[in-house]
Amino acid sequence: MPTCRPSKTSARVSLALTGLLLLSASALAQDSARDRTAAEGDAALDRLKDAAAARKQEAGARGPTALPTPSEETRRRAFEGLRKRASSPVMDDRARAALQKGKDGLAAERDAMAKRLGQALGLEAPDMAAVAGVAAPPAKGWVPVLFVSSSMPITTLRTYAAQLERVGGILAFRGMPGGLTKVGPMAKLSAEILRHDPGCEGPACAMRDVQLIVDPLIFRQHGVSRVPALALVPGDPALPYCEREDDSPRAAHVIYGDAALSGLLEEYARLGGKEEVRDAQARLQGR
Repeated sequence: MPTCRPSKTSARVSLALTGLLLLSASALAQDSARDRTAAEGDAALDRLKDAAAARKQEAGARGPTALPTPSEETRRRAFEGLRKRASSPVMDDRARAALQKGKDGLAAERDAMAKRLGQALGLEAPDMAAVAGVAAPPAKGWVPVLFVSSSMPITTLRTYAAQLERVGGILAFRGMPGGLTKVGPMAKLSAEILRHDPGCEGPACAMRDVQLIVDPLIFRQHGVSRVPALALVPGDPALPYCEREDDSPRAAHVIYGDAALSGLLEEYARLGGKEEVRDAQARLQGR
């Protein structure tokens, strides 16, 4: 029996029908996606409209957020009421007295803070007699000067300040953080170092009786290249520049090392400065 074979024309017809079916399916898929996108867009728009309506309703429930503009008649009546107000001499006197008291208190506080800042920066000598329990100057006139830097840990600086308070010593800085034209950062650092209570804030905090000076000349005079360093300086190293001699006396030795003040004093004595450190060691040991 002869085998039936599809003609070339039939094959081409079948391929064409298959292509049409695929195109129809693709078009149906695109139409379905477009319908879903349109439906989602409409739903989002409805939600936005509902949210805007809810915000508007909420704003209406809260009431107006701005003060109404008074009419000219209301303004005139208000000013007339103020002019007709009965004056009270007693209240006026009390108000004036309170204002003057506030001004006086502010001026006194400003002067006290300026004096304290001057003492902290070495621009003004501290009032030693006004401090209760203050240590007297060393008997032989050698003042322990500890050369430090603002880059040192604040806890270390506070520890040195507590030790120097017992011997009447001085903390010396080469410069001020932020430069010599900015006093604020140095004042803040000084307060952090000298406060008895590190958590205290404000001008009423109790401070240690230790003088801080900013003096690049004393660093240069003693050739101090690193900190901390200790020197026993004769005389008063905290004198202002204008009162200091060019050939002011220097310390015999400079001790370097991140050690306690007692250890620095012992090393100073070992190098031949027993007489200079005798008084400071006695004060530090409480004798």
